[in-house]
Amino acid sequence: MKNLFSIIKLTAVTLILFAVIYPLAIYGIAQIAPNQGKGETISVNGKVVGYQKIGQKFDKSNYFWGRPSAVDYNAAGSAGSNKGPSNAEYLALVQKRIDTLLLVHPYLKKSEIPADMITASGSGLDPNISPQGALIQVKRIAKERHLAETKVKALVESKINTAVVGPETVNVLELNVALDALR
Repeated sequence: MKNLFSIIKLTAVTLILFAVIYPLAIYGIAQIAPNQGKGETISVNGKVVGYQKIGQKFDKSNYFWGRPSAVDYNAAGSAGSNKGPSNAEYLALVQKRIDTLLLVHPYLKKSEIPADMITASGSGLDPNISPQGALIQVKRIAKERHLAETKVKALVESKINTAVVGPETVNVLELNVALDALR
């Protein structure tokens, strides 16, 4: 009986701590974050088209493509594949991605494809690609949209984000929104 009372007290304290106090603390912290913790949205003509920090699927040939996603861009199931470089299934998937890129970009050599264009990120929702990943797509996009390659390349270069620490990146959604504005 003595142990039962201790267990009930511990359960009550744990419930209050993790079901009430912790969520309220996180909610309070979110209120001082940008956009009150609701995410940084990107809007076009007053309509939200996506989130700045969550990757989206772009597979039409007239848009820049982002990193592959192990979860098909499902933000509710964010995860990596957990498959390593010795996994035959994973290697076949990477080879399929390489073949697709080479088919759609016949001017490319396999050695010119950046790793971020054929491998998924740990979250499966990376919104960014490397500048090289964007630049290899310039020729295809310019042809599809009947634009000068120099104009599309200049757009990519204007959207390169330089971090204090870490590599340069290009946000795919922001780039595609700017691309649509070029019309």
